[in-house]
Amino acid sequence: MALRSLTRKFGSKLLPRLSSSSLLHSHATSFGFKNVPEEEKSRLVGNVFSSVSSNYDLMNDFMSVGLHRLWKDRLVSKLNPFPGMKHLDVAGGTGDVAFRVLETINSIKRRALQDPLEDRLIEETQIYVCDINPNMLNVGKKRAIQRGLGEDKSLVWVEGDAEALTFGDNSMDGYTIAFGIRNVTHIEKVLAEAYRVLKRGGRFLCLELSQVDIPVFKELYDYYSFSVIPALGELVAGDRDSYQYLVESIRRFPPQEKFASMIADAGFEKVEFENMVGGVVAIHSGLKL
Repeated sequence: MALRSLTRKFGSKLLPRLSSSSLLHSHATSFGFKNVPEEEKSRLVGNVFSSVSSNYDLMNDFMSVGLHRLWKDRLVSKLNPFPGMKHLDVAGGTGDVAFRVLETINSIKRRALQDPLEDRLIEETQIYVCDINPNMLNVGKKRAIQRGLGEDKSLVWVEGDAEALTFGDNSMDGYTIAFGIRNVTHIEKVLAEAYRVLKRGGRFLCLELSQVDIPVFKELYDYYSFSVIPALGELVAGDRDSYQYLVESIRRFPPQEKFASMIADAGFEKVEFENMVGGVVAIHSGLKL
């Protein structure tokens, strides 16, 4: 795993060349390899995730050979959850990240051995799962019931838009978004909202499929992405087109350095990213100081 860092100062130097206006057009945006009107993208993406919601986690296992579980574990370990935390997981409808955050906090409780203070803090913990797609949220709620968490007051399910969150300023200790930010219409609005809702000292973490720059591995990865993944989508989920879009959306997402500069431009400090599996995925992080 390669770890690379961009300070806010370094990010600012890049911004004249890597401004958000160069990545996003004011009237058109990308939907996979197609350019579509901005007002159409959210509807099209909504259709994709409504279509794949029932098989979303199963397909993640197939596409990543189960590695997405380790990537999400790494994301949550970097978050460093704590009892009493107010955390927001965006585009996390199926609950995969939220369940990990809650389990980490509950494990702290078990280690605390009946410490009254820890018990009180556990009760104050709030993990908000925010997703724009109600079908994805329904999958998450069903999974919570299956895990015995259906009545857990620490989990709060919210239908909402990452570009216009309903949460108050300086209200969250942490913010995560996993495999979601490449599907939004305006990345810079999502980052601005993340910065707004985080408290001082709060951490932003983004897990996203990214850009491979190792020549031979890149060729193999491209073949797997464009030939195998859509075929898996058709075989497992009966939906080739949605997985064709998902593959294309990865290639349209900004490379690691560009995305890091956008995070710095949103106001975050100590911006860094960690590549995994040669850049197939990357975890970007920043602090609101």
